[in-house]
Amino acid sequence: MERLLWVMLGGALGSGARYLAVAGVQARWGTAFPWGTLTVNLAGSFLLGLLLPIGLRGTWLGPTATIALSVGLLGGFTTYSSFSVETLSLLQRGAFAAALGNVAATLVLCLAASWLGVQLGERLG
Repeated sequence: MERLLWVMLGGALGSGARYLAVAGVQARWGTAFPWGTLTVNLAGSFLLGLLLPIGLRGTWLGPTATIALSVGLLGGFTTYSSFSVETLSLLQRGAFAAALGNVAATLVLCLAASWLGVQLGERLG
């Protein structure tokens, strides 16, 4: 039960952080392309890649902190559902190149961010 409460707290903080990050990116870059969602998914992919090797080794974080940060905080911070809806919106507006660009950028860049995070996490953990 204690872990569940930590996951819920992390999820609330992650969702708030996502809202602020997306709003900040949209204020800077606009809403014609979903830069905000791409940004949080990139950051979340990197941070989860960084966190898991450290958390699994247990040298810096215990199991409860690892779950609270990965499932809770980063689960609330990143958002596949927003990515899907924003991509669909681009398709419905006929912005096929932007939709394809969003899918390609999310797939390739988030995989690369995860890999970089894992590499750093393995060195730090």
